[in-house]
Amino acid sequence: MFTGIILAVGKISAIERKSGDCRLTIATGKLPLNDVVLGDSIAVNGVCLTAVELGKDYFCADVSNETLSRTILNAATVGTPVNLELALTPTTRLGGHIVSGHVDGIGVVTEKQADGRSFRFKFKTPDNLAKYIAEKGSICINGISLTVNEVDGAVFSVNIVPHTLKETTLGNAVVGTKVNLEVDLLARYLERLIKGDAAAKSCGGITEELLQKSGFFG
Repeated sequence: MFTGIILAVGKISAIERKSGDCRLTIATGKLPLNDVVLGDSIAVNGVCLTAVELGKDYFCADVSNETLSRTILNAATVGTPVNLELALTPTTRLGGHIVSGHVDGIGVVTEKQADGRSFRFKFKTPDNLAKYIAEKGSICINGISLTVNEVDGAVFSVNIVPHTLKETTLGNAVVGTKVNLEVDLLARYLERLIKGDAAAKSCGGITEELLQKSGFFG
């Protein structure tokens, strides 16, 4: 588990293709590795990866076909910058929100406008994820815990402050940039709980009819 508070920006220094999937070598920059051991989880652009090799300033991780098919790691090249975060511990400050590192889909920047010293970004999310994103709720973008400002259908906006622009890869994002998205865990589990036994029989989402049957309307 993670908090969505980025500790460093690293970069991909090598990509080794292996029967369709790959092994990444990631230069960790200022990320502290002194207490990291083999098998530990490290979030790379919001993707939870397992360290299978460790050096003083790098680690290697295997990336499965499933992860490549669902995240922007599939388009990564040598030199691509990545946001890094170590897994939380019992004494970690929970400055963001609970993040699993399991990416739900890929979004794209549709607008970037200056707003004082910050920038206001708009992102288009896959239609099937839009229902989980709420105004003033939490969203994880490339591993960064952010607050949703507004939602309009499958488009939502966030405000990125100067520190986040400087310390994460969003500082270089432009219209058309693709990003990893992880919706709030509570939204996903709430849907499953509301559906109850029907969850095993249907792949649909929350509907007005389902909410009425569950007693949410008088």
